[in-house]
Amino acid sequence: MSTSSVLAYTAAALIAAWGVAHAIPTRAVVAGFNPISRDNRLVITQEWLVEALAMWFIAAIVIVPTAIAGPGDATTWIYRTAAVTLLAIGTLTAATGARTPVVWFKICPVLLASAATLLLVASFL
Repeated sequence: MSTSSVLAYTAAALIAAWGVAHAIPTRAVVAGFNPISRDNRLVITQEWLVEALAMWFIAAIVIVPTAIAGPGDATTWIYRTAAVTLLAIGTLTAATGARTPVVWFKICPVLLASAATLLLVASFL
C-alpha cells in the first residue's frame, strides 16, 4: 500500500469517527437547548446530524476511489476537494461553535484541519 493511500485512509477514518462522535450525542446536545419549540428542536437535530452525514460522505468519497482505483489523477482531485471542504467546515466551526465553551466544538477545527492536511499531503505524493 502506498504512503498516499495510507494517509488518505487515515484521514477518512478520522473523519468517519468524527461523524460518529457527532451522531451519538445528538439527543443530549438538542436537550441542552431547552426550552425551545418542537420545530427548533427538529431543526437543531437535523443540522447536527447533517454534519455527521457530511463527515461520512467525505470519508466514503476518499475510501471508495482509493480502494477501487488507488491513488491517481481522479483520487488526487478528490483528496484536494475533500480537504478544501473540511477546511471550510472547520473555518465555519471556528467562527461559530468553537467560540462557545463546548470542548467538542473547539476540537473540531483542529481535527478537520489535521485530516485535511493528511489529504493534501496524500494528493501530492
